Amino acid sequence: MTKKRKFYVVWIGVEPGIYNSWADCSLQINGYKGAQYKSFDTLKEATEAYNSHPSDYIQKSPPLETHSDNPKILSKEIIENSVCVDAACSGNPGPMEYRGVYTGNNQELFKFGPIWGTNNIGEFLAIVHALALSKQNKWDMPIYSDSRNAIAWVKNKKCNTKLVKNIKTVAVYELINRAEKWLKNNTYSTQIIKWNTQKWGEIPADFGRK
Repeated sequence: MTKKRKFYVVWIGVEPGIYNSWADCSLQINGYKGAQYKSFDTLKEATEAYNSHPSDYIQKSPPLETHSDNPKILSKEIIENSVCVDAACSGNPGPMEYRGVYTGNNQELFKFGPIWGTNNIGEFLAIVHALALSKQNKWDMPIYSDSRNAIAWVKNKKCNTKLVKNIKTVAVYELINRAEKWLKNNTYSTQIIKWNTQKWGEIPADFGRK
C-alpha cells in the first residue's frame, strides 16, 4: 500500500518553510533550539498553517478528547492521564526514531527521527524529551517507558551507551549531550514509571514493528 504523502511546516528552524519530505524537514529542525514544526495531509492545510501563528496548531496541553484511531481498553492500574514513550530501531545500531503519545487516547504528542543510533538511546532521549515538554507546558502527569535501562540512565543523568563514536553517530551524540545537559541543569517532579509489558501488553507508543 502506498504511504500517504505528508507536508511539513517549519515555523521556526534553520530555514522556515513548507517541505514535502520528513528528511528535508528534519534538516531544518534537528539540533535547532526552540524549533516549531508540524505535519499536514494536504498542501492547502500546510500553506494555511504556515501563514498562521504556530500556537494555533501546536499542541500546548495534553489532549482531552477520548477518540482514538486505535481504541483499546487499558488496565485499571494504568494512569490514563499520562505520557507513554517508545523507540524503534532497524538494526542495532541502525536508523532509530522515538515518539511520545498521550496514554488516554494514543494521540501522538511528539516524534523524532530517524537518526543513526540504538534502541536504548532512543528510549533515553524519548524520556528526556517528554520531561522537557512536560516542564515547558506545566503538565502534571507521569511518563511511562518500557525500558529499564533508559529509566536508570535518566535517573543517573547519564546515557551509558557503548555506541561507537564515528561520523555516523555524531548527530546522535549531540542529542545525547543536550539531553544529559538538560537533566543536569533542570529539576522536575514528573514520575517515571516502568511499563509492565507482560501484564499490560505493548506500550501505547509502540511503533508496532516487532
